[in-house]
Amino acid sequence: MRTYFKKILWQFVVISTCLGASSCQKYLDKSPLADIDETEAFKDFRNFQGFTEELYNCVPVITAIGSHNNWNFGDEEMWEPTETRLLAYNIDHGDYWAWNTAIFGSWFKSGGNPNNQVRENKGNLWGLSWYGIRKANIGLANLDLLIDATPEERRLIEGQLYFFRGWFHFMLMQYWGGLPYIDVVLPPDEAPRVVRLNYHETAEKVAADLRKAADLLPVSWDETAVGPTIGNTDRRANKIMALGFLGKNLLLAGSPLMNEESTGERSYHTEYCKRAADVFGEALNLVESTGRYQLIPFSHYSRIFYTFNQNYAIPGSVVVNNQRYTEAIMMENPANVPDNRFRWNQVNDYRPMTINGSGIKVYPTANYVDYYGMANGLPIKNPTQADPESGYDPEYPWRDRDPRFYHDIMIDGEKAINNGGLVGNNEYRQYASLFTGGLYRTDNPTKAVFTGYMFSKFVSKQMNQWEGFADGNAVLLSLLRLSDVYLMYAEAASEGYNSPTGKAAGYSKTAVDAVNFVRDRPGLGVGHVAPQFLVSQEAFREEYRRERAVELAFEGHRFVDLRRWLLLSERPYTYKKGIEFDRATPNDEVYADPRNARVRNFRQTILFERHYTKRHYWFPFLVDDISIYEEFPQNPGW
Repeated sequence: MRTYFKKILWQFVVISTCLGASSCQKYLDKSPLADIDETEAFKDFRNFQGFTEELYNCVPVITAIGSHNNWNFGDEEMWEPTETRLLAYNIDHGDYWAWNTAIFGSWFKSGGNPNNQVRENKGNLWGLSWYGIRKANIGLANLDLLIDATPEERRLIEGQLYFFRGWFHFMLMQYWGGLPYIDVVLPPDEAPRVVRLNYHETAEKVAADLRKAADLLPVSWDETAVGPTIGNTDRRANKIMALGFLGKNLLLAGSPLMNEESTGERSYHTEYCKRAADVFGEALNLVESTGRYQLIPFSHYSRIFYTFNQNYAIPGSVVVNNQRYTEAIMMENPANVPDNRFRWNQVNDYRPMTINGSGIKVYPTANYVDYYGMANGLPIKNPTQADPESGYDPEYPWRDRDPRFYHDIMIDGEKAINNGGLVGNNEYRQYASLFTGGLYRTDNPTKAVFTGYMFSKFVSKQMNQWEGFADGNAVLLSLLRLSDVYLMYAEAASEGYNSPTGKAAGYSKTAVDAVNFVRDRPGLGVGHVAPQFLVSQEAFREEYRRERAVELAFEGHRFVDLRRWLLLSERPYTYKKGIEFDRATPNDEVYADPRNARVRNFRQTILFERHYTKRHYWFPFLVDDISIYEEFPQNPGW
């Protein structure tokens, strides 16, 4: 795909609209290359697609090495408490200005060149989004120059341009709220005067663009006449992708935070939720009738997130018994995966110093781990008290849990090192010593496992030395995957119709059916939503939100979810907790069967509490941006 870039030089000098600039004049100065005959870029499908390809390179990279695995900003994880360079640290302390200044984790930064081949510099959600919006507008303004193309080829070009114009605006809205919606090519010699819209007004503009994209794009490019001729088409924008983000755009517009910003009402907007449910139903009908996307069997659950020693295979899909399962609908930018940009952080940040003597340490919070309920589908009401109904017992806190708990979370006594000779034969190094006073809890206190749990969702439990997986390792996050669509449908349908059995008119599944479908993932075997959560929408709301927390854990969704639900500043969501306990089972038995080990004095401690006010529900705009013109105001409180 990169060969197209070299053929169409002039497009690379199209710079970000001055909304992303520190100086309007600086970013709108005309380049000498702008005099190149631009008709060459648009004259036929091959050239126009080459122009359009760069939009895919503007999709941000979240898991860059410079982020130090730092993309979760809700209540789900805690970093070592003295590491001020992390965006997560600054967000915990209420300093949202750090979105553009933090050394580690700031994939939002304002700068960005989509052709910069340094992987860790390619996050830049803010700068690349405005760049992509301007580029999409240039493409749409020049569609009439596409003469040498079939009607299908024209639809493919037009559909991609509408998709990305809407999608980049939507990605920004999640963090900054309503925006000036740029749907024309702004002149290079004058400052813009595009009025900033409220959230609902901006969402309607996004919805119009994504609906156009969905109507123009195919379900699969491989089914078109041109698809197989232009390389890997699996990641290109398609009808289901456009519908998925259209539904998400409408659901967020209907969420309490966005509804309050636009109408003053701190509740769900039922009409937006109904519209979202209809769109998700349309997308899921296509999914289920075509098999274009499917839930990956739980036996290959890791394949959604990473591949290991598979020659840099892109995750998100897998072949099982000659059948391909593709769950990732849209992923972060996969360019340059073979640079191993994640291999050091992947293990060093997730494992204590006694295993790896470097890295900035991060561990899942105990309060978030509590969302992983029992295998029978019931939640844990109080982690320090026995519950006969669910079967939870604090003396056996890791017994009979949701299978995703064992996949995502590493517990006391699990083997953490695949070669004891690398770190010595001390059993407390080879096996996770996470009990109170254990080596993992006491060695180098600042970097010790202070929460009592470690990660294993994006890293093998025994991937303890980066030298052992230096080749062939790939980690990518999904910006949208199929289970997410089912869970958003459940939320939209139930909130739109105020019932767990709410459903879109043209789709067969109810809201609770969709949650249960995710729990019925092949091989997962989690119990369905219990009857007590179906007696009211309020009760069901707790359960679909818990399911969302578990299924999408640590994938970058929680911060947006807590904000849009107006829960970010509310207890207990402001807490970050750890656990303390003593082993009651002999060590050799713990190591043989850690899930069924007995403990004593199981308790939780508050490690940190975040103190937020109303302003912390939105990021601040850069001062240089809001200073360009009066119609572009700052977010409240900043």
